[in-house]
Amino acid sequence: MGSVQLVVVLPLLMGLFMAAMQAAMYYYGRTAAISIAQTGAAAAAAEHGTVTDCEQAAANLQASIGDALTQVQITCQRTATRARTTVSGQVLSVFPGWQTTVVQQAEAPIERPT
Repeated sequence: MGSVQLVVVLPLLMGLFMAAMQAAMYYYGRTAAISIAQTGAAAAAAEHGTVTDCEQAAANLQASIGDALTQVQITCQRTATRARTTVSGQVLSVFPGWQTTVVQQAEAPIERPT
């Protein structure tokens, strides 16, 4: 009787464990994406910041974070008053064939001397 229960319960527990791991990987990827976006926006929003500064700062942080995200795309925009960075990428997956995309955006006002 006990072995029958084990055969039923063990796959359910393993599935629950894997689902929890996938949720943690999603959260990790999402947090990495917002950190990259905030770093890029801050670099572009500096008084003499440029879109190139944004892209370099975001790419440097993304390289130092490692493989939290794959297929990362970083888009930087700077207007006269705002700097915006959008980061998208694929989250690492525990389940084969399951791909989840995260998109995070950060915006900052342009620094100006007053």
